[in-house]
Amino acid sequence: MVTAGDFRNGVTFEMEGNVYSIIEFQHVKPGKGAAFVRTKIRNVISGAVTERTFNPNDKYPTAFIERKDMQYLYSDGDLYYFMDTESYEQIPINGSVLTDNFKFVKENMECKVLSYKGSVFGVEPPNFVELEVTKTEPGVKGDTATNTLKPATVETGAEVRVPLFINEGEMIRIDTRTGEYMERA
Repeated sequence: MVTAGDFRNGVTFEMEGNVYSIIEFQHVKPGKGAAFVRTKIRNVISGAVTERTFNPNDKYPTAFIERKDMQYLYSDGDLYYFMDTESYEQIPINGSVLTDNFKFVKENMECKVLSYKGSVFGVEPPNFVELEVTKTEPGVKGDTATNTLKPATVETGAEVRVPLFINEGEMIRIDTRTGEYMERA
């Protein structure tokens, strides 16, 4: 059990038949009246974010989210297949579960598969990936007076904004959380 007074970022709990994760919290002690906890919570299954206030004495059962390292194998239509690296068991995951940053994941990459009571609700790709640039316009000499960026397509088909000096065939490091170019690899 977790009380609302013990809420911190990342805490998961069950409420009204759903599982929620704390995104932001603030303990408020007004000059007059009782203290309360103002929060921003995310439904981990649907992804919906809501704001809610709690009495600091409210108690909720703790929800345990399982994060398992799995290897992405391949996609077949709308199903994406992942393999447990310990048991070699393969599980199909529906494409609707995958977030937008999954476009940077290529075959055989390790990802974290998130599940609650055996039901998969999300996939976290690695924070940084190294991918090859497959298509980009050549940089023109003399156009480097400012920090300008140009579009580039990487081997997974995703598009990233890169500096002018990056050419086709080069390996670059990308932050999957923001989708931004970091550096040459």
